[in-house]
Amino acid sequence: MAGQNHHFSQYAPESIPYAIDRYRNETNRLYGVLNGHLREQDFIAGDYSIADMACYPWIVPFQSQGQTLENFPALHRWFIQIEERPATQKVYEIGKQVSQHSTLTEENKKILFGQRAKSSPAEA
Repeated sequence: MAGQNHHFSQYAPESIPYAIDRYRNETNRLYGVLNGHLREQDFIAGDYSIADMACYPWIVPFQSQGQTLENFPALHRWFIQIEERPATQKVYEIGKQVSQHSTLTEENKKILFGQRAKSSPAEA
């Protein structure tokens, strides 16, 4: 849902208010689900695990998703806890060195957002 939120609010060639609102609200609902879950435990699956590693990057751009972490105290606590991990800091620092600017050109957008399944060998 966060991916759809990003697509319609940042990449879609035209602004579609219904889609933007729909996915911003769904992202908000899912933040609430995660917040409720994290009230009962420190990490998503009990102990720190791949579940936390997989979910954290989807929360990092919370502002561009139209969300405020202060509205979700348990999620906010979890986010800070993951953000402060040395391994998290290290990998995001490496990421900054690798990707210093956007490579999403108009040609890349056509590939990224315009693909369809290839149904026959002739289309391959």
